[in-house]
Amino acid sequence: MPDGLASGLLAGVNPVFGLYGFMVGTATGALFTSATFMAVQGTGAMAIIISDVPSVTGGEDPGRALFTLALLTGAIMLTAGLLTLGSLLRWVSNAVMVGFINAVGVNIVLGQLDNFSGYAAEGDNRVVRAFDLVFNLGQAHWPSMLIGGLTILLIVLLERTKLGSMGMVVAIVAASAITPMFGGVAVLSDVSDIPRSLPLPVLPDFGLVLELLIPAAALAFVGLVQGAGISANFPNPDGTYPDASRDFVGQGVANIASGLFQGMPVGGSMSGSSLIKEAGARSRAALIIASLVMAVSVLAFGNLVGLIAMPALAGLLMLIGLRTIKPVDIKAVWRTGKTQATVLAVTFGLTMLIPLQTAVLAGAGISIILYVIRQSNQVRVVEWAVDESGRMREIDPPPVIPPNSVVALQPYGSLFFAAAPVFEHALPEVAVSSRNSVVILRLRGKSDLGTTFMEIIERYALKLSQVGSKLVIVSAADRVIEQLGITGVTEVVGQENVYPSDEWLGATLERAYADARAWVDQRVDS
Repeated sequence: MPDGLASGLLAGVNPVFGLYGFMVGTATGALFTSATFMAVQGTGAMAIIISDVPSVTGGEDPGRALFTLALLTGAIMLTAGLLTLGSLLRWVSNAVMVGFINAVGVNIVLGQLDNFSGYAAEGDNRVVRAFDLVFNLGQAHWPSMLIGGLTILLIVLLERTKLGSMGMVVAIVAASAITPMFGGVAVLSDVSDIPRSLPLPVLPDFGLVLELLIPAAALAFVGLVQGAGISANFPNPDGTYPDASRDFVGQGVANIASGLFQGMPVGGSMSGSSLIKEAGARSRAALIIASLVMAVSVLAFGNLVGLIAMPALAGLLMLIGLRTIKPVDIKAVWRTGKTQATVLAVTFGLTMLIPLQTAVLAGAGISIILYVIRQSNQVRVVEWAVDESGRMREIDPPPVIPPNSVVALQPYGSLFFAAAPVFEHALPEVAVSSRNSVVILRLRGKSDLGTTFMEIIERYALKLSQVGSKLVIVSAADRVIEQLGITGVTEVVGQENVYPSDEWLGATLERAYADARAWVDQRVDS
């Protein structure tokens, strides 16, 4: 319950919506996900994104905006699952997630300074508001800071006892119990009403759909990535690993149910999944029982929940934020290379300074762009030289095609459009002296080439033709041969100079090399 309330508080909404999200999302997720132990509930990263959505935290009807956001998030997740798009998560680099998650940890800490200190800081973002608090510490409410600090200390100490994770509950109750001894310490009932009832269904506000689409996409993205991490780390009881796309479906249905029953957006929670697994869960029934216990607790103790001290919840969240920061992960990514370090730094910086729904999508976009740039610059071309015995060896290609020769070229790397200029630059020059020669371009393993690459092949073939030489293409797949014909390259090269691929490695090249050698000898003799 404290964790559910804290999620709502962190999102800047009525904390009871966090409880409802746990209650509905966990049970529904348990019924539809492939992962047996995935706890679908509010997460810190998703709560921070929600807190940056204006219509949810400061609109005319923030409650309905929140429920609409949950429904949209669920619809996107469900669509991704039904289209089996689980493999798309491979485009999210570890550097993006490390930068994002660690920045979320810092944001969680900074975002709770107001509740922790009792001082309403001003500023455009959490960093600016943190500096405002530092410069105005004299206006902080010291009893609130004492309650918050005591909560953190008690949680750390009690977790090391037999209480374990229940130490969090005891710490918050104990800190809240002494709150009446101090004046002016805010409690949960000062912020919102905590009803002793279960949520009734609500309809979404369809007028907010376009406004909430981008935040919903960011929430779906973060929730699915976090869920994928759970799928990879928590095998099912039978030893098999969950299906990512089916987990997408489960999280999508859980969000739709949460939105319909007044809950905040939810996703796969690593901490929640770890907690229920360590507590001894044997099946997904444990998650359903947890939801039922939450429902009973809301009905039985709703009036007591309102007495929880706000600084106590803030202390809990700040501790969660600190534990989210992983210096070891940052160091590992930073030492991997400049590209990964750049992605991490940019993602971290954007997450700290701009709304998170924009930052996480920008980080993923930057990761993809840098990947494309790196792949396009890794193309290289080597010559396969054939000796008198027929053996082949790789050597650097000649800078200029020599006369009366056969040069077999093998490109390595991804030959998509961005890599085409690099490939063209790597080809040997065709000079006036490059007469009576054959250049063999081996394309085995290349199943699809775009028009940009085809234009380069055509230009190179024309250059060779102009000096009395020719280009031969070998080991071409059926799709590549089709593209050569569609783009007119076959007409320039000649149908007889296109050798299709077969199952025998090197056989096509040997045949093409023998034909080329005979062609060159005939030209020289004549």
